[in-house]
Amino acid sequence: MSKRNVLMAALAAAMLAPVGASAQSTPPGASSAAPAAPPAAAPAPVELAGVKYDGTAEVAGQKLQLNGAGIRYKAIFKVYTAGLYLNAKATTPEAVLANNGPKRIHIQMLRDIDGEELGKLFTKGMEQNATREEFGRSISGVLRMSEIFVQKKKLKTGESFGVDYIPGTGTVVFVNGQLIPGEPIKGEDFFHMLLKIWLGKSPADSDLKVALLGGAKPAATSSRNAAGSNR
Repeated sequence: MSKRNVLMAALAAAMLAPVGASAQSTPPGASSAAPAAPPAAAPAPVELAGVKYDGTAEVAGQKLQLNGAGIRYKAIFKVYTAGLYLNAKATTPEAVLANNGPKRIHIQMLRDIDGEELGKLFTKGMEQNATREEFGRSISGVLRMSEIFVQKKKLKTGESFGVDYIPGTGTVVFVNGQLIPGEPIKGEDFFHMLLKIWLGKSPADSDLKVALLGGAKPAATSSRNAAGSNR
């Protein structure tokens, strides 16, 4: 065979040979990249004593997720439901307080309660879970919060209030979904002190503390309000 014919035969064999795995082409319509992970599912809504807490909420343009929700008991009586919204899951009080993003605590009443009494109880709850210095630094916010409840006079069954912390703005309060007029309460310290009513060393209800941190629901026989707190 001439040299020219040998070259032509070799070229034809190379063109007909199967392509190696490392050079294989991607089938039509398929991507060579690894498949994208499916988006994380939104937290499921939670219903407590007929009150529904959506799995997500928006604060200051950011979508927050329901960290946990529970019921505040006084002895055997249901007083209110509470839900905590954060931008990342937190299972300890320290993790909640270390989160510097927007936050929301939402309360819905299951019994009528006098507004002035509620204001006093919240003030007591903040004072019991703060140092004297922390309480002193936030006294203007404490007084503002008490004033809001005094002006409301009574929170009836089914009524609600919410408190949002907005970084760079401060703490704002909603009653029955309506923003309370006035300047936001400045500083993150006040909102942290407010959260400690439920998440501090002397919480209003120890079972509610566990629930807000995403813990399992307490058993029906669980001891409630063992410390006798009235908050």
